[in-house]
Amino acid sequence: MKRSALNRAYLKAKDCFEKHGWALPPNPKWDITDCGLGDFEHCGLVLINLAEEPEYCEKLMYNHKLQICPAHCHKKKKEDIICRYGELAIVLWPRHPQESRERESFSVKINGESRQVTSGEKVVLPPGERITLCPGIYHEFFPQSDECILSEVSTANDDAHDNFFVNEDIGRFPGIVEDEPPLIILVSES
Repeated sequence: MKRSALNRAYLKAKDCFEKHGWALPPNPKWDITDCGLGDFEHCGLVLINLAEEPEYCEKLMYNHKLQICPAHCHKKKKEDIICRYGELAIVLWPRHPQESRERESFSVKINGESRQVTSGEKVVLPPGERITLCPGIYHEFFPQSDECILSEVSTANDDAHDNFFVNEDIGRFPGIVEDEPPLIILVSES
């Protein structure tokens, strides 16, 4: 991913956070990824690690319309994904999508209440709503609105070893091509 693209993504996310009243902590830990696919406009995510404790993690995230965070699961991490601004769509599978039966029913918690969904179903979260994803639940998400601010509260986070993507070509942290000076240093660079 070019440094110029990282800088643009940072400025766009920072502007959205400020415009919608999200104060960031001092020296936030920025994480921007194109998932190693080289097409950030359509595949990727901007994240800020707010808390990284042995027992739990908190992240603030941003993505824009037509940009997807591709299908993946976590084998250890349990997470709540909360829509904070905009409208967030999440597609769910009870296991790897290629191993899931069409229309297979399974349960997830939405706003703390169990709800039956089917394999491949899209759940849309307006601002303030949340979904709880247990380990092994495959999910991909993208904004239904022009922009989306979302957050994650989860058990301990291990981005290097606990992200299992359907597309095995995906890498969690992008390689960086230096074509201009950095505006921020990413967590993967420190």
